Amino acid sequence: MARYEVNEQAVEYAKRLIESRQYVLDSEWGEVQPHAEAQNKFLESHSWEEYGQWHLGLTVGAGDETKARFGFVYGDLRRLHRTGLIACVYRASEWRHKKIELAAHDLLQLLDAKTA
Repeated sequence: MARYEVNEQAVEYAKRLIESRQYVLDSEWGEVQPHAEAQNKFLESHSWEEYGQWHLGLTVGAGDETKARFGFVYGDLRRLHRTGLIACVYRASEWRHKKIELAAHDLLQLLDAKTA
């Protein structure tokens, strides 16, 4: 199983998205999560650093400028999705990536407090 580190840049970027109200509170994550085609299109006009900001996890040992480097996407590459954060919490919990789980949980709590 892959090991992940928390992507602190992504956590900070997600906080900025929440503060600037760039989020969707109700969506079907399976329909809006960025699939391979959307990711490739994003990378045509954005840097790997910008791409990485959408992923809460960094795969240990993967090359920096590869999709394999990034895990636990939380938005549609335009806006943060509450359901994306929930999916991150769930998957990280399921796979026992505690630090990723807690980072996603903290962001979810921040979003919920901001939108209560």
